[in-house]
Amino acid sequence: MGVVHTLHFVFGIFGNATALFLFLAPIITFKRVIQNRSTEQFSGLPYVMTLLNCLLSAWYGLPFVSPNNLLVSTINGTGAVIETIYVLIFIAFAPTKEKKKISALFLLVLTVFAAVALVSMLGLHGSKRKLFCGIAATIFSIIMYGSPLSIIRLVIKTKSVEFMPFFLSLFVFLCGASWFAFGLLGKDPFVAIPNGFGFGLGTVQLILYAIYCEKKGFTRKSNLDESNGKSHQEEKQSSKSRLEQV
Repeated sequence: MGVVHTLHFVFGIFGNATALFLFLAPIITFKRVIQNRSTEQFSGLPYVMTLLNCLLSAWYGLPFVSPNNLLVSTINGTGAVIETIYVLIFIAFAPTKEKKKISALFLLVLTVFAAVALVSMLGLHGSKRKLFCGIAATIFSIIMYGSPLSIIRLVIKTKSVEFMPFFLSLFVFLCGASWFAFGLLGKDPFVAIPNGFGFGLGTVQLILYAIYCEKKGFTRKSNLDESNGKSHQEEKQSSKSRLEQV
C-alpha cells in the first residue's frame, strides 16, 4: 500500500510539471500572434476549453469536494490564470468574427463554472458533491482534449503541421499519461478517464507530427522560392523595359 501511495504522489508531481509545461507551451504561438498582430489560422477554442477544464478541475481537487486530490487543484488553479491571459491576448488580435465568437465562449465558460460551483456548494454535500463536480470536470476535460481535433483535420487536409505546435502536442501526451496513471493509482475515474482520452489524442498528434513535420519546412521553402522567383522575374522585366527605352 505504501508503494502505491508513493507512486500516486510521484505521478501527481510529474503531472503537475508536465501540465505546467503544457500550459506554457503556447507561449511560442502567442509570441508570434503578438509580433504579427494577428491570430492567423490559429484556433482560440483550445484555450477557452482548457480554461474551463482548469477551473472545474481546480474546484474538484479542493479538499471539501474531493479529498486527497490537492495536487489536481494546485496545478489547475495555476493553469486557469495562464489560460485566461492567452484568451485575452487571442481576443485582442483576432479578426472581428473570431473575436466575437471567442468572447462569447469566454463568458459562457465563466457562467458554467459559476453555476457548477454554486450548485455544488449550496445544493449538494459529501459524495453527491464529489460526483456532480467530478462528472462536470470529466465532461469538460474530454472536450478540452478534443478541442484540437479541428487543427488535426487541418493538418491532414493541408499535410502541414505549421498550425499544430510540436511542444503543445508533446505535453498533451505527457500530461495525459501522468494524470491517467495518477487517476488509476488513486482509483479515481474522474481523473483517469479524461486523461486516458488525452493520452490517446496526444499520441495521435505526435504520430501526425512525425508524418507531416517535413512538410512544414517544405511549405515555407516553397513560399520563399515562389517569392524569390517573382522578384527575379519582376527584376528581369524592369531591366528589359529600361533597355527598350534606351
